[in-house]
Amino acid sequence: MYIPRLFAESDRDTLHDFMEAHPLGTIVTASPVHGLYATPLPLLIDRARGAFGVLQGHIARANPHHERAAREEPALVIFSGPNAYVTPTWYPSKQEHGKVVPTWNYVAVHATGVLRFIDDHDFLMAHLDRITDRHEASQPHPWAMHDAPRDFLEQLARATVGVEIEITALEGKYKLSQNRSAADAHGVMTGLDASSSPHDRAVADAMRVRAEPDTPAR
Repeated sequence: MYIPRLFAESDRDTLHDFMEAHPLGTIVTASPVHGLYATPLPLLIDRARGAFGVLQGHIARANPHHERAAREEPALVIFSGPNAYVTPTWYPSKQEHGKVVPTWNYVAVHATGVLRFIDDHDFLMAHLDRITDRHEASQPHPWAMHDAPRDFLEQLARATVGVEIEITALEGKYKLSQNRSAADAHGVMTGLDASSSPHDRAVADAMRVRAEPDTPAR
C-alpha cells in the first residue's frame, strides 16, 4: 500500500485496536494456477502470538478458497475503516488562492502473513465460542453457542473450515487531512460533522482524535 509519511501509522497496539474495531477483513491470495481470490470474513486477533499477532476466522467448506490456496500460502488481509468524500469547498484556502481539489479521507490497515486452513473440530468449536462471545458481549441478552442444539452445531462445524494467519507485517494508512493546514482540516471536520451520513461523521471523529488524541469523539 502506498503510504506517504504524513499518513503512516506503525504502532502495533494502534493497528490492533483498529482491527478489533473493524473486524471484517478481506483475505486475498494469489496463485499461478487460480490467480487472485478474495474472501471477506470476520476475524479475531490474538495479540500475544508472534511478532504481530495471529488472526483467526472460519469459512464455509463450500467456499473454494481453501482449495485454491496452497498450504502455508502468503496472504494479504485488508481492514477498512471509515471513509468520506472531501469537497474543496470546505477549505478556507479555496477562497485564498483556489488551488484545491477534491479528495477522499479514509483509514485502512493491511496485514500480511502466512495463511493456513485448519480442518479440526476442536479448533473450530473453540473459535466459534470465542468469536460469538466477542460480538454478543454488547447485546442486552447475549446469545451463546450452547443456546443451539448440539447436533445442529456439529452439522455446521462439519460444513466449516478454520482459518489462521500468522501476521508477518502490519501497515496502517490514516489519510485524514494531515497534509492540509489546520484551518483546512478544521473546515473538513466541520463539513463532515454537518453531514447526515454516519460514515462522514465517523471520519470527522477519526480526524479529531488523530489531531487531538485526548479529545473524545462526538
